[in-house]
Amino acid sequence: MRFLTAIVAAMLLLGSMGASHAVVRISDDRGGRIGTYVDKYEALKGTGETVMIDGLCASACTIVLGAVPHDKICVTSRASLGFHAAWDPGSGGRPVTNVEATRMLYAMYPARIRSWIARRGGLKPRMIFLRGRELTGMYRPCYMDAQASAHAGGLH
Repeated sequence: MRFLTAIVAAMLLLGSMGASHAVVRISDDRGGRIGTYVDKYEALKGTGETVMIDGLCASACTIVLGAVPHDKICVTSRASLGFHAAWDPGSGGRPVTNVEATRMLYAMYPARIRSWIARRGGLKPRMIFLRGRELTGMYRPCYMDAQASAHAGGLH
């Protein structure tokens, strides 16, 4: 019965999307420089495209949560968001927390995400993960895994 419900939901969702609405899939994205992700997601923001998080979205990748409208983000059962403090390479390449960049990153997140992070002690050097029921309680589930997987040009 759950399978049938998922198929019906996918058909309804796909039927309600116009041909111009593409799906951008995020999977296995470990992040990188904050500025790069801010630019990437700001460009995506006004397109009307749905962002599907279908795997790991960690570090700077999570900026998508604040840059793209909430109703344009969905998550699959494989979605996992990883949060940590921003850092710069120190002596010998060791990470050194960048307090100012961490504050800026934290401020980019929606209130619900900031609250979740705060309940876990804030952004620290160690990664914390939001996934499963907690995540699907905050973002709508995706029912179009197959279509997004077939879409070339997703964010990886």
